[in-house]
Amino acid sequence: MAPSMIAPADSIGSWTHDNYLGHKDTSWRRPVEVKKPITYEPGRTPVETHDEFYEHEDLRPSFPNLHWDPLTEVPYQDKGIHGDPHFRNLLASATDVVDYNPKLGTEIHGVNLARLTDAQKNDLARLISVRGVVFFRGQTDFDIDAQRRLGAHFGKLHRHATTSVPRRAGLEDVHVVFTDGTAKDQRAVFSPTFLWHSDVTYEVQPPSYTSLKVLSGPPRGGGGDTLWSSQYGAYDLLSKPMQRYLEGLSALHSAHMQADGSRAAGRPVRRDPIVTEHPLVRTHPVTGWKSLFFNPGFVTGIVGVPKSESNAIIGYLNEIISTTQEIHVRYQWQKNDVAFWDNRICNHSASYGFTGHRRHAVRVASQAERPFFDPAGKSQEEEISARFGLAKVDKDGTRQSNYND
Repeated sequence: MAPSMIAPADSIGSWTHDNYLGHKDTSWRRPVEVKKPITYEPGRTPVETHDEFYEHEDLRPSFPNLHWDPLTEVPYQDKGIHGDPHFRNLLASATDVVDYNPKLGTEIHGVNLARLTDAQKNDLARLISVRGVVFFRGQTDFDIDAQRRLGAHFGKLHRHATTSVPRRAGLEDVHVVFTDGTAKDQRAVFSPTFLWHSDVTYEVQPPSYTSLKVLSGPPRGGGGDTLWSSQYGAYDLLSKPMQRYLEGLSALHSAHMQADGSRAAGRPVRRDPIVTEHPLVRTHPVTGWKSLFFNPGFVTGIVGVPKSESNAIIGYLNEIISTTQEIHVRYQWQKNDVAFWDNRICNHSASYGFTGHRRHAVRVASQAERPFFDPAGKSQEEEISARFGLAKVDKDGTRQSNYND
């Protein structure tokens, strides 16, 4: 009998149209992928367990009973001045770059912080001075020694007078952030506004470029995010009369509360606390932009005005820094992520809500110049608006628009 163009009934499933040419169908032998069911518990993420051997045991916190002399002023030249205005050296190996919002925050992929050339380091400093904070994910090669070397490129490393340092000797210029899963929640101790701060602004030369690497912490959605607020942006929110008024004022930054808290906890104070007067508005040496230099955590008073006026200024600036969403970014950490920010132009705040999880990070900060104000400084917002032909920002309420959300 001549071959039929229709396969016999008992061959259906074993033969296909293509098999008419004699090729046997073996697709049925291929393994079938079984999709794992998603396990999800609202508001709760899996807690990582840590074996008896913890890979970062040498970076766990300690409080050595040491005493250091007061810091003295040291020469400083910002490496960002030597950076390429277009960041071409740094971005040569990047695979992606994205800004979090127009005011603040940039995330870069494809760059290995442990292998930067000096030209790339200078570009990084320049980018941080423009964008305030820059994020790098998955920096497994960037160990504490590489982190300190990069920090030392930018300036003398700062040694904190009260907070914990690693157990490993010789790392007294590293600040350790460590909370285990059984730590008490401290939300009742501090108001949310008070948690906003720029690191150790009571120093004569407060830090500039500062890096924080998370060694272990909650997984995505587990809490422990960090928020940053732009002081360029805070300055630009002020009216012209208010800008001019604050440009003539200075503020007192005190280390005494931090020192008193350490003593109350039975921990050493390695350097005597100080109070330092800094301008309330400062000018950045790389960008030439003006910014507020104020934070709720360390500023105790405004110099040369009545206390009621000082309190009013402090309350007003606290509100701007802590509640203005367009000058904020929020970062959701993952293991081995690194944030690099400029303490001169950013405040930042921790967040709670990660009870049950261990959170371990290490911070390195470089000392900068003594804060100064240059009346010839510029506004970030005005310069960028002019560069891109954007409409001038309305500050007097004469040009109204809808609130869309």
